[in-house]
Amino acid sequence: MKQTISKLLKKIFTKPETLFDRGFLHDLEAVKMREFVANIKRSHHTYRVLAAILIGVMAAYGAILFRYLIQISHFSFYQSMELSSSWLLSLPWYQRLLIPAFGGLVVGFIVYKVSPEVKGSGIPEVMESVALKGGIIRFRVLFTKAVAAAITIGSGGSAGREGPIVHIGSAIGAAVGQVFKLSSKHMRTFVACGAAAGIAATFNAPIAGALFAMEVILVDMSVISMSPIVIASVIATVISRHYLGDFPAFEVPGFEFKNAFELIPYSVLGLLSALVATSFIALFKKTSTTFDSMTIPLWIRPALGGLGVGVIGIFIPQVFGVGYETINEALWSKAAPLFMLTVLFSKMIATSLSLGSGGSGGIFAPSLVIGSTLGAMVGSVSQSLFPEITATPGAYALVGMGAMVSGVTHAPIAAILIIFELTNDYQTIPPLMLSCVIAVLLSSWISKDSIYTVKLSSRGIKLYEGKDVNLLKEIKVREVMVKDPDVVCADTSFSELLHLLLEGDQPYAIVVDKQKRYVGTISLNDIKEVLPEADMLGEMVRAIDVTNEQTPFVLPDDSLDLVMHFFGKHHETDLVVCDSPEKKGVIGLITRSAVITTYNKRIFNEDLTGGFSSIMSRVGHGRLIEILGGIHMGEIDIPTSWIGRSIRQINLRQKHGLEIVLIHRSQFSLEGLEGRPGVFPSPDLVLEPGDKLLVMGDIKNLNQFRR
Repeated sequence: MKQTISKLLKKIFTKPETLFDRGFLHDLEAVKMREFVANIKRSHHTYRVLAAILIGVMAAYGAILFRYLIQISHFSFYQSMELSSSWLLSLPWYQRLLIPAFGGLVVGFIVYKVSPEVKGSGIPEVMESVALKGGIIRFRVLFTKAVAAAITIGSGGSAGREGPIVHIGSAIGAAVGQVFKLSSKHMRTFVACGAAAGIAATFNAPIAGALFAMEVILVDMSVISMSPIVIASVIATVISRHYLGDFPAFEVPGFEFKNAFELIPYSVLGLLSALVATSFIALFKKTSTTFDSMTIPLWIRPALGGLGVGVIGIFIPQVFGVGYETINEALWSKAAPLFMLTVLFSKMIATSLSLGSGGSGGIFAPSLVIGSTLGAMVGSVSQSLFPEITATPGAYALVGMGAMVSGVTHAPIAAILIIFELTNDYQTIPPLMLSCVIAVLLSSWISKDSIYTVKLSSRGIKLYEGKDVNLLKEIKVREVMVKDPDVVCADTSFSELLHLLLEGDQPYAIVVDKQKRYVGTISLNDIKEVLPEADMLGEMVRAIDVTNEQTPFVLPDDSLDLVMHFFGKHHETDLVVCDSPEKKGVIGLITRSAVITTYNKRIFNEDLTGGFSSIMSRVGHGRLIEILGGIHMGEIDIPTSWIGRSIRQINLRQKHGLEIVLIHRSQFSLEGLEGRPGVFPSPDLVLEPGDKLLVMGDIKNLNQFRR
């Protein structure tokens, strides 16, 4: 900036006529604009507010355009702007059978040939991005998600529009953050702003939108995060109301809480909602696993799922699309209980087929449909038994929607607020809160995963176990291993083997047979008992005779989490990497120090003050914590004898089996964790008085050293 200003001043003094030059004026305006942006970014509060407004505006228009895109898709497939059951029943049966399959075929091409991340509801992908990727979402998701989800819903797929709108809004937030080159901490907040704006614009519910983003996406209720999220949510609601009108997403009848006795059937509704929710999660997981295990081409699978939906839709067209018509029928008690029961199970199966096969669409609206039908049935039974003191089935349908969403998503606060904002009636609060809390308590006890985290868990990603573990599950062995290590043949003589072990760089010899297949390893510890007789055994004994064939190996696509588990279980510091379980060709070697170094770098890159601070806040004052399988971390004071010696000279790894993670040093200028300066260890770094070492290793080694 200073250099640019200096050049402009030099132009003025050397050539005064440049004051009237268009190029000069353009440069001056550019300097003013850059200075304006820089001043805004220096004012963090102003910057977050302006960015939240921008995201709210863009996400609102994205949600509105997406709704219009769905209507266009409806008309393209069915010559109708809405998928009403009466219109669908007037169509030939073969159209109801084949159109969802054709839509699935188109979506399959988009998902598996263009943008794989747009399959499913989109919310798990946003959660993963926020938790593990610093809020990074590819920009093309904005368009591919909108198109793929609109085709899925428009062709009759059983899916909602809320998940895609959240994904689109989050992608907008991520794009804004990437344009301004923000830190991962601010990126996550901006992604949550987009998600909140999407929900708010969809349901005309700004409070619920903000709470959904904080409860589900960000998992953070701090005031710093809340401010921009609330602003984005409010802005999106205002714009949505301008274009779509100031009315709720559903036609909600007047709610009446007649008698305190009703809390009993509402409690039963909460229990049943939990059971149905966990069944829905299990069915969705099983369907997804079944499709993933199929040998047919990936792009055909959504068509197969669409065909299954078509089969159901021949008899029960209410399963097509988002299902808001069914919700309104349940709220206004227009359908018989037996029919509601049929729609409930049909919608569960159809949604699992549509999204489990790889289609694109949300799971929030189907959960509302399932909850409304369940609530309507419970209300009908309750009213038939106790007509004088029981509200209409529509009231139970409304509460059932909240309870089902709570049980499916494990997010009761957002569910309660969405239903409350639909009614704006405080009478809904007691039965709604009771049913939602019961549903989420029982469903989370039966199933630890929500409908959003179940597919992430199947990939080994546990969002709530801590970022440190998830990072290791995301990193593959091939990224860390040393390629093409030295190997010895099984018939190598003992004398040659001993020479290799003493003079080589590897901690042990990797033994292969004549076909270059991995056999096992030999370390000095394995042969220590026969070392006194080395001269006599020189040519008599071969490498295969002293090989430890029980040493495990890992594969290049295994996660570092599995590697650390093997390190702890087998007390190894290095593991061989083979190309496949069948061929057993040795292609690499992975060491514990390399894994820990990679872990340190990733965790610090994620968020220096955030990702690692959750661990650091628990370390200190002589405490040890377990952070990985069998691996503990603790802080130690350096002995006086180590002062003035380098990390290489103290050789902590070989002598004590410990790895140095960080060095706390008072005179170092770079601020580290918990306000304490930190230095990354290097082999030639010399230790100084007052240094403290943050080390990792087996609990036994740590305790022995501390004694």
